[in-house]
Amino acid sequence: MSLKADVRIIVADDHGIVRMGLIQTIKRLLPAAIISEVEDYKSLSKAILKEELDLVIMDVNMPNGSVQEAIDYIKIHKPNLKILIFSSQDEEVYAMRYLKMGAGGYLSKQSYPSVIETAVTVMLSTGRYASEVVKEAMFLGSLSGATKESPFEALSDRELQIANKIAEGISLKEISNQLNLHSSTISTYKNRLFEKLNIRSVPELVEILRLYNK
Repeated sequence: MSLKADVRIIVADDHGIVRMGLIQTIKRLLPAAIISEVEDYKSLSKAILKEELDLVIMDVNMPNGSVQEAIDYIKIHKPNLKILIFSSQDEEVYAMRYLKMGAGGYLSKQSYPSVIETAVTVMLSTGRYASEVVKEAMFLGSLSGATKESPFEALSDRELQIANKIAEGISLKEISNQLNLHSSTISTYKNRLFEKLNIRSVPELVEILRLYNK
């Protein structure tokens, strides 16, 4: 595919090592590309207005905002700007959710450099990208009328109850008081549900709960 040499790309991720690795990969593909980077949603919003960008590559969990707010903001202010989600979440479970939000593509952080290069090339050319895993999930979903089951199916009722309270900003101590359970028990529940959902932070929990309307 033929691409203009001086494409303008912004990489949004709150981990510097992730931004550095992704930028190096893109530079190997497009040496003349003009690449900027930000570490939170607020900075991304400012950059989107200030710069004339061709592609935004962003994580779903960053400070000062949410991925849905960011996508909506881009659609309003720069409707032609292409959006590629770059996340460590299970793409079979979450990719379609972000595509339905308005993103043009979903790319796993576990992808090989060659896959990243393909995703960037396709996004810049067409504005749409789906890995073979996502394509298969979409195909199977179209046959069955449903996508892969909600990750919350693996949680017990108590775990789901505690997940919602944590997402509401209630402290573990207060949750233990409300449910009349020892604080160490609540901590165990929290660790277990985080493991089952394959997440590491409360913002991730909030986003997943919102995605699945839990």
